[in-house]
Amino acid sequence: MSQRRSPPGPWNPPLTSLWRQRDLLRFLLRIGSQYGDLWRFRVGRRNYYVLNHPDHIRQVLIADASKFIKGPAIRNARITLGDGLLSSEGDLHKQQRRLITPVFHPTRVATYAERMVQCAETMCAHWTDGQVIDLHQRMTALTLDVVTQVLFGGEIGTDVGRIGAAMHVLVNMFDRARNPLAPLLNKLPLPSNFRFLRALREVEATLQGFIENKKRGNRDPKNPPDLLELLLATGGMSDKQLRDEAVTLFTAGHETTANALVWTWYLLAQHPEAEQKFHEELDRVLGDRLARSEDLDHLPYTRMVLSESMRLYPPAWIVARQAVENYEIAGYPIAAGSVLLMSQYLIHRDPRFWGDDPTRFDPGRFTEDAKSQRPRWAYFPFGAGPRSCIGEGFAWVEAMLLLATIGRRWRLQLVDPHQTVHLHATITLRPENAIPMRLIRRNPPPGVASVTRVSILPRDADG
Repeated sequence: MSQRRSPPGPWNPPLTSLWRQRDLLRFLLRIGSQYGDLWRFRVGRRNYYVLNHPDHIRQVLIADASKFIKGPAIRNARITLGDGLLSSEGDLHKQQRRLITPVFHPTRVATYAERMVQCAETMCAHWTDGQVIDLHQRMTALTLDVVTQVLFGGEIGTDVGRIGAAMHVLVNMFDRARNPLAPLLNKLPLPSNFRFLRALREVEATLQGFIENKKRGNRDPKNPPDLLELLLATGGMSDKQLRDEAVTLFTAGHETTANALVWTWYLLAQHPEAEQKFHEELDRVLGDRLARSEDLDHLPYTRMVLSESMRLYPPAWIVARQAVENYEIAGYPIAAGSVLLMSQYLIHRDPRFWGDDPTRFDPGRFTEDAKSQRPRWAYFPFGAGPRSCIGEGFAWVEAMLLLATIGRRWRLQLVDPHQTVHLHATITLRPENAIPMRLIRRNPPPGVASVTRVSILPRDADG
């Protein structure tokens, strides 16, 4: 290995900067602007290196991916995820990814489009002009509905509030996963542990119900095969492995998309010109009919809006890898056991790749010409390499269809345009406080005949 000195950085930063979510994001931005492409800090006996350049992202996540395992935070999160795709390693991960990949093939994802749209239509059918909603709560309930129906072939109906509350507890538990003492804290008789175990049992029981229903052969022949049917058909998973994959996909499958939708509506409400262009594109392409999967290629501005939203507020905001052997990057020696951090939140806001005003919302950054002017891995909202998000294609289709379905009939207006929204950087980047939004009904485009609404099921009272 090179004998070059260690990279610069704050050797022992205050622990509050690392464990408190808002302080951690500020810490990354502040120290990153000071030390540049590669810097380090230490917590206890462990060295952490922050990589802040697209070339480093490519090297670690793609070229040398086999020299790393997931970071310690994800290993601590196995209390929730077990050995699902997000946390498994080695041969098990390769086997499971091979089994699950066909579920997310683009042609299969396209068959899920109608059910995604119907979930959004069902929600919107209960909205009224001028009604105020909790944006995060509504988008979370919607994506829970989608993942339940599309991936698990089930219904949660009026249980959405109960399951949503349990998922909220599980997601918040990921805050602890970054703490080196997490394995010890998880064993103590703490109220948070009791809440977590109750919530985990709630979610597992719901998923087990879906699994048992599929094992009995119950399915709607009008719908394409869902995740559970395809996984059961392979015959290659134990009951425990099936549970772990179900919990992982249930958690990740709704949480990331819900947050992407929240930040997109939040940004559109603050930028009237972009909002107008977004609605005009929907009117032009969809008129008064429901969105279909084949429409997505004709909604380039909607994709640009979503891309820019995930640049500023990436649902997956940091990637961690731990070196399994001595390593070298940019001429610096990295000892085995060190943790390398790559933050989408940090690189997506770097002025070298995004201009002098990188915090400004500008969907124009994602025209084909603009994308060709910057390094490929300056933007990686779904990770990169063999451990990239397996559901990336599914997430793009889902988010765009839900945006189009809601946006063709509704504007979402901030109740308080001056509200400060704090960020909660847990396993995803979610709002810490509620974002009240007022629903404004849009008029149908002139000269377009109305269509019949899809049938709906009863929902909870707040729509």
